[in-house]
Amino acid sequence: MPSNVIRLQNRPQFLRVAGSRRKWVTPGLILQARCRTGIDMDSVSPQTVRIGFTVSKKVGNAVKRNRARRRLRAIADDLVSGYARPGYDYVVIGRAVTVRRPFAELVNDFRTALQRLKA
Repeated sequence: MPSNVIRLQNRPQFLRVAGSRRKWVTPGLILQARCRTGIDMDSVSPQTVRIGFTVSKKVGNAVKRNRARRRLRAIADDLVSGYARPGYDYVVIGRAVTVRRPFAELVNDFRTALQRLKA
């Protein structure tokens, strides 16, 4: 992952992104986005992109959830630096289909969601 991309770490950070109500739903994942303002920068550079991953128990047991999370992280490592907007926080939510969706289609879902949330 590039140096200007860091991970969201705690629940309040995830909730702030969810509270912005900006999201894009694709068959393989859900992407939420939020622009950071001066008041909640959390001592992070304005050029930094923060990203977090979450997969609920609806997806399956721990093995399936971890596999979904690993697949999403692998895609994010490749695409975030090229498509994400600096100064934004993103939360990627895995869905039940994430585990068995072909990797190329999952990459396309992620790219589409990032492009749609840029507009």
